[in-house]
Amino acid sequence: MRTEALYEPPLMAHLLIEGLNRYNDEPCLFLGDKVASYREVRDNTSQMVQALQSKGLGVGSRIAVISANRPEVLANIAAMQLTGCIGTPLHPLGSLDDHAYILEAADIEALVFDAALFADVAAALKERVPSVKHFLGFGPNAVGDDYMALAADFEPQPLQAPGTTINDIASVNFTGGTTGKPKGVMSPNRVSAYMTQIQMAEWEFPEEVRMLMATPLSHAAAAFFIPVLQRGGAFYVMQGFDLDDFFNMVRDHSITCTMLVPVMLYFLLDHPRATDGSMDSMETIFYGASPMSPTRLQEGIEKWGQIFYQFFGQSECPMVIANMKKKDHDLTKPERLASCGRPTPWVHVALLDENNNPVPEGEPGEVCVRGPLIMAGYKDMPEQTAEAFAGGWLHTGDVGKFDDEGFLYIVDRTKDMIVTGGFNVFPREVEDVMATHNAVGQVAVIGVPDEQWGEAVKAVVVLKPGVEASSALQADMQALVKDAKGSVQSPKSVDFVDAIPLTAVGKPDKKALRAQYWQGSERGVG
Repeated sequence: MRTEALYEPPLMAHLLIEGLNRYNDEPCLFLGDKVASYREVRDNTSQMVQALQSKGLGVGSRIAVISANRPEVLANIAAMQLTGCIGTPLHPLGSLDDHAYILEAADIEALVFDAALFADVAAALKERVPSVKHFLGFGPNAVGDDYMALAADFEPQPLQAPGTTINDIASVNFTGGTTGKPKGVMSPNRVSAYMTQIQMAEWEFPEEVRMLMATPLSHAAAAFFIPVLQRGGAFYVMQGFDLDDFFNMVRDHSITCTMLVPVMLYFLLDHPRATDGSMDSMETIFYGASPMSPTRLQEGIEKWGQIFYQFFGQSECPMVIANMKKKDHDLTKPERLASCGRPTPWVHVALLDENNNPVPEGEPGEVCVRGPLIMAGYKDMPEQTAEAFAGGWLHTGDVGKFDDEGFLYIVDRTKDMIVTGGFNVFPREVEDVMATHNAVGQVAVIGVPDEQWGEAVKAVVVLKPGVEASSALQADMQALVKDAKGSVQSPKSVDFVDAIPLTAVGKPDKKALRAQYWQGSERGVG
């Protein structure tokens, strides 16, 4: 026995086994008209473990997954944990070029795919990335093996944890690429184990957990797997984000919690059914992944109550750097709705200047983190890793400041800052002001080329349903910012658009937005 094993905590594999073994015939997963019990998910997981092992896939094997939301996705996530494989999700909305880049950069050996929807993608990737040896489809396909038929050949066995350690890599997740080439974030087992402990200790799950999953299971939704299992809860999974289907599922199944990104919340809040009683059973809405407009958050609290719980993190240090609890979403303190809450006491958080020194109290600085939650580094990118870890801290790239009660406010991303005429403008601050205008549904603020000022502030706005664009409306929005923040921060132009481009994980894609305006310019748009 390894001496260090004496001191290692339970890892995700152990927590999965304990959670799946805790119940038998209680419902675990609802998807469409199918209901799977804990026993069925456990048995399916065992069979998929054996199927992976029959292909020679085990500890250290690198597997990518692309699928719509279907029951097999969760069982496969568990099976990959229990075989010790290193997982890499491919976003269902990503491009073929993105997928090929990730398969090569992550040294993927096997691709697990949804045969009904992604067989053509798998076939194209098989041709473009010959280093991928195995193709396992959820169902019959002409590209590779039928993963489900292969799994069905095995008898379910008791689940066992692999012999992996706390520092073995468990996943390689690629950043959204909003500021350059996507980077492969290597997360050891300690990251997911520690994140889950913080979730279990701090996050406000309802007493009865009926959790609606409206985001891809292969991404952030999977982070809720262990907490829901440990509470004996059930997942209710949407196969696509349809607004009427969302309201129907909440109403029909008395859903008590969900996880959404802000843009999804904006669509729900603007829907006629937002106040028809469909949301009455909802006790907790977890939200994060990108900043939420304080004005829209206030609207959500007014419509649905004090049920919002914010999480803040990033791929390099996921989900639990800070959190804002339900009681802190206090309409008597509207300024606090711009916060991401207080830092969790389970990690070290500091605001540092460009020399890695703490900034004066009340001043903005880069949010930097230390602790077991932090990645091992970027795969095959030593220079970027060294930059991220400069001074012995993880540099998140977020500029933040604390108020006198210890609440953290993200001012902006360091790379999104606009320099206009020598003045620094943080887009987030401008966006928060513009979002208070009753015509604004969504807004993104960027810097665009300007011969006189170097950069000019531009606002790109999606209007609320039924609102007509006009020059008067544009002038009104510019005046709103000028009155609140001064003329330097007021947008020199406002563009009205049907939609703001999003990254594969639902964040406003400012790199793509800027590219439209910087094309042909000497400066890049990174």
